[in-house]
Amino acid sequence: MAAKEILYLSRRDVENLALDVGEIIEAIDQMFREKGESRVEMPPKPGIHTQPDAFIHAMPAYIPSLGAAGIKWISGYPGNQQRGLPYINGLLILNDPETGIPLALMDATWITAKRTGAATAIAARYLARPDSASAGIVACGVQGRSNLEALSCLFAFEKVKVYDLHAEVAEKFVREMGAQLQLEIEPVKTPAEAVKGMDIVVTSGPILKNPNPLIRAGWLARGAFASPVDFDSYWQGEAFGEADKIVTDDNGQMAYYRSEGYFRDTPAPYADLGEIVCGKKPGRQSDAERIISINLGLALEDMATAILVYRQALEKGIGQQLPL
Repeated sequence: MAAKEILYLSRRDVENLALDVGEIIEAIDQMFREKGESRVEMPPKPGIHTQPDAFIHAMPAYIPSLGAAGIKWISGYPGNQQRGLPYINGLLILNDPETGIPLALMDATWITAKRTGAATAIAARYLARPDSASAGIVACGVQGRSNLEALSCLFAFEKVKVYDLHAEVAEKFVREMGAQLQLEIEPVKTPAEAVKGMDIVVTSGPILKNPNPLIRAGWLARGAFASPVDFDSYWQGEAFGEADKIVTDDNGQMAYYRSEGYFRDTPAPYADLGEIVCGKKPGRQSDAERIISINLGLALEDMATAILVYRQALEKGIGQQLPL
């Protein structure tokens, strides 16, 4: 590619590449190993906030072992759902690590969904019971779908229960994800039914600074693993307090969000997920442990995924070359 050109990949281009979720999971596993060994660079993500509970964040990162460097400019606006617009929208720029020249500009919506699900799967690989056979999904939007898809790559689920505030959204999830993953999925009428007795639980609603969390102490079963993708929006402090281990994907970001008013009633993390993946700290140590992994979303995950997208696009001749 000429240095004065950039590859543009639209949302349709990125989706049409149909990158294998299993490949994304392995790339993110490698990324967390590198992070655990301090061989990556990721400054805190600055952001602006034009409305309550809305954000626009800049997320730069560099993973030398994957040759991935760049930045994601991502927004999350809960009110978009009432406008018929996606909650999450964004663009991602990849740069050449040797020259700094921009290589590609791509839609980041699909990447954000898939890498988030893959990060949950990686956390579950090290923190859930290997024989986990049931899953509960609370909130059946994009993240509910991507998380179940990724988890299904690693676990043979026999039972899946799903809850959404809107019954029609849950019913659509049941039809479409059941067919895609060849799973029996049961819609339930309360969050408690999607949490109690489940081996793996994912909550994936909008991130709210002043939420009214529904999940109470006593709901998460002994030996279960949970991934609250929506921070503490669904989980009461007492429910977090019951966990034998609280893990996060990045201690620095957890401290930042705590200073901004999130996680006021959440115990301090036992470990950073990178420390567990690279073996510096043990993950699950008994079948009885309740473990919660609070993944905040890392630019490192985006770059690990985006470099796969970029290389496949070049290989398949997808996208449009634009002048810089």
